[in-house]
Amino acid sequence: MSTSSTIRTLGLIGGGVIGSGWAARALAHGLDIIAYDPAPDGEPALRTAVDNAWPALERMGLGPGADRERLRFAGSVAEVATAADFIQENAPEREDLKRRLLAEIDADCGGEVIIASSSSGLLPSRIQADCRHPERVVIGHPFNPVYLLPLVEIVPGERTAADAVERASAFYRSIGMRPLRMRKEIEGYLSDRLQEALWREALHLVNEGIATTEDIDDAIVYGPGLRYAFMGTCLTFHLAGGEGGMAHMLDQFGPALKLPWTKLVAPELTRELRDRMVEGTAVQADGRSIKELERWRDDCLIRLIEALAPMRHERRAESPDPVTA
Repeated sequence: MSTSSTIRTLGLIGGGVIGSGWAARALAHGLDIIAYDPAPDGEPALRTAVDNAWPALERMGLGPGADRERLRFAGSVAEVATAADFIQENAPEREDLKRRLLAEIDADCGGEVIIASSSSGLLPSRIQADCRHPERVVIGHPFNPVYLLPLVEIVPGERTAADAVERASAFYRSIGMRPLRMRKEIEGYLSDRLQEALWREALHLVNEGIATTEDIDDAIVYGPGLRYAFMGTCLTFHLAGGEGGMAHMLDQFGPALKLPWTKLVAPELTRELRDRMVEGTAVQADGRSIKELERWRDDCLIRLIEALAPMRHERRAESPDPVTA
């Protein structure tokens, strides 16, 4: 693990699941952290989350200077803004809140400091609109658990400078991430739009009594999920066409796209559907706490990452910063 020569202190606004994930990843790469969260238990909750992630990070290999004691908790947004070299905002997913918060951060930090939002779907052009320096505001959307999963979607707004995207990409690479830069902004970005399509269909299948939550998960875990882990969606379907590849696959199965196999629109989230989802996942959890499940998930992810590492090197040569078409 290595760190950027220019980013020494990462500022975090919001210390929940995503904020604490950023903290754990950055600490493991030897950075200093200054964080702020207005919740009464913000600091102990953040430190507990980092402690829970640390065994997984130790297994992955800590970088020079990695130390949980390099986490400092601030008393205000302004204190973070004035002390950090790079700021990652992790507030709840509300446009009005993020727009107001980014403007506050922007007013207090130096003009060269990149401000990234962990938003999972808001348009950057809208949430950067009230900033005096909107050119240094980007979306840096990670995936949970942030301290293990490398993907981060970088989405520029209409007024974001190309230099800010480059600098954000360089920082994320320095802490072991895989930046995916999008050419155009769109609600939900890329990965979440794909996940939401699957999620909507899963809700329909449970709602109509066709499958349980465990059936849904098994349908992915023991089938396409194994292929997705190293091939993704498009390359998988390319192979589905046999020697004819994607061309044959589309020519043969393309008409099926018109069949009503998917609902597309989400079902009404009734109390009954909510209860089915809650009860089904409770059965799957089998009495394990969230922290226990997180540690089990981390163990599985580490073993999967280690197993897939040689295969990833066998894929075609890729640029450090893949760009969506």
